[in-house]
Amino acid sequence: MNILFVHQNFPGQFPHLAPALAARGDRVVALHINAAPALPGVEMVRYQVTPPQRPTGPHRWLNDLDTKVHRGEAAWRASRELDAGGFWPDLIVAHPGWGESLFLKDVWPAARLGIYCEFYYRTEGADVGFDPEFQSVEPEQACRLRLKNANFELHFPMAQGGLSPTRWQRSVFPPSFQPRITVMHDGIDTHRVQPSAQASLKLKTRSGAELDLRPGDEIITFVNRNLEPYRGWHIFARALPRLLRERPQARVLIVGGDEVSYGSAPRPGPDGAQRTWRQVMLDEIHHELDHTRVHFLGRIPYGRFITLLQLSMVHVYLTYPFVLSWSLLEAMSAGCAIVASDTAPVREAVVDGQTGLMVDFFDAAALVGRVVELLERPDLRARLGQAAREHAIEHYDLRTQCLPGQIEWVDSLAG
Repeated sequence: MNILFVHQNFPGQFPHLAPALAARGDRVVALHINAAPALPGVEMVRYQVTPPQRPTGPHRWLNDLDTKVHRGEAAWRASRELDAGGFWPDLIVAHPGWGESLFLKDVWPAARLGIYCEFYYRTEGADVGFDPEFQSVEPEQACRLRLKNANFELHFPMAQGGLSPTRWQRSVFPPSFQPRITVMHDGIDTHRVQPSAQASLKLKTRSGAELDLRPGDEIITFVNRNLEPYRGWHIFARALPRLLRERPQARVLIVGGDEVSYGSAPRPGPDGAQRTWRQVMLDEIHHELDHTRVHFLGRIPYGRFITLLQLSMVHVYLTYPFVLSWSLLEAMSAGCAIVASDTAPVREAVVDGQTGLMVDFFDAAALVGRVVELLERPDLRARLGQAAREHAIEHYDLRTQCLPGQIEWVDSLAG
């Protein structure tokens, strides 16, 4: 079978599925825009987007869709070259979020299309309007979101099926398309990400401090791709002064960059300079915080990230009702004792008192209380950490659960 993967940042959610299909004998081609690592058996085709040349731009509500159409056009041109070279996919597996797959069925009408259904925007019941501190006051927001979803609406009539990583993420899609969406997570390599009583780590923080971390150290971890409100950075930051006062031996290790993955950048400071969300919150709590025990690591190599989880006594994960982070499931696989926000889709992975402890997203005081409870009770930490790992293996293991499920989805689409 000929299979075309489409993802602007390939491999994205398909680092295991694409080479697994190639290994069983399928011809697998990947269409992408950013630099991508070589994967065994996968043919890489990179395309470029030509910026539009026109005196005026589109209507401001169309900016998002306009960008997707330009990417879709560029992918369409690259696909025509593939077609002329003799490649005709039986199946196209695409993350449609950036628009690349908009016009591929016009090149290959007979190809079947499966789309990765990561998130469908809503004006209520999900991330928008969840946090009153950052509530948008723009009356046009609903209009912009409707057009932001237009990309998916254009894909639904063409697609034979979809794939969502969690039940909740499927639930935000229109009811008419949900029956065509299979729920199967991207998968966690639970063999690689597992507990280790011998873990140790030497790290240099962004401030230049050198850390020598050993088992038994009172380490609290917090991990995001970027530190921002969508992932509860502001709530966690406000909990830090009290948490460190109550636990004088604790160290807090924070992994994450200073860009914006979701939502908006913070407003400029009083001097007019653009700030990061990390800076905004440190400015707020600066005079209360013991800076010697809060360590910002930025982004670290994956192997060191796993070792950090193995050393963590308590791992904190907070999120708006939005896409579930891989880092939570990796922390569970590593046997961490988890304190997580009581938000969807976290509830699919963390059951309060069974696989972790849950807390109201906005309640910084309750967050401190639950972290302190775990630090004071090694028996509870051990029980929750073991149960978390068992849950990760049962539901999210790459080799035994998720990759076989993804391959089954591919075969069902192909008929």
